[in-house]
Amino acid sequence: MLSLRVLRPSKRHLIAAMSSNVNATGLTPSESKQLKERSAQSHEQPIIAALKEMYSCSPKDSTFGIYTKDAVFHDPVGIAKGSSSISAQFIGLAKLFPRAEVTKFRVLENPSSLPPPKMLIDQDVAYYRNASNSSPTKVVNSLLTLDLDSNHKVTFHTEEWDHEKSSTSDDGFFGMLNEYRKKLTASMTDTVVGDQKK
Repeated sequence: MLSLRVLRPSKRHLIAAMSSNVNATGLTPSESKQLKERSAQSHEQPIIAALKEMYSCSPKDSTFGIYTKDAVFHDPVGIAKGSSSISAQFIGLAKLFPRAEVTKFRVLENPSSLPPPKMLIDQDVAYYRNASNSSPTKVVNSLLTLDLDSNHKVTFHTEEWDHEKSSTSDDGFFGMLNEYRKKLTASMTDTVVGDQKK
């Protein structure tokens, strides 16, 4: 006879499943912040270089070659669909912050519940509204979760500030409204930056 204990999920998994605080790793922010650092694999090096260019507000034309044509970028501010829209988001960021420094960049071990080809990164970025300032306007810690295809291209890029889950339409009515606002914000940025690139 099987005991009930064998059939029940663990208390930690039950709490995580019921919690709206789990991030893209399936962990709570405090758990994902405790993930150990690992060495990057050779196929990840171009992705790392591109991410550092994007987040230091110094993207090049080649930077966005890490994405598939229909890739999605989702952060607390916007949801961009397509590599050209993702490019517009980061070019727009560089217009807001003429200087940014990636002060911490750790490639993380995946938890057992999140096998490769996902790539996890914990980073701190110092953003400067005035490039000549000695102190940053804001330092942002974020968890980057990247889904990769078989060609090591990014298909989905999630950024969660301070490892906190960003709401989506799965989170009810207000999540749906917030997701719509993010898509609108990304669309407006894409239009403005796209017009300036011509």
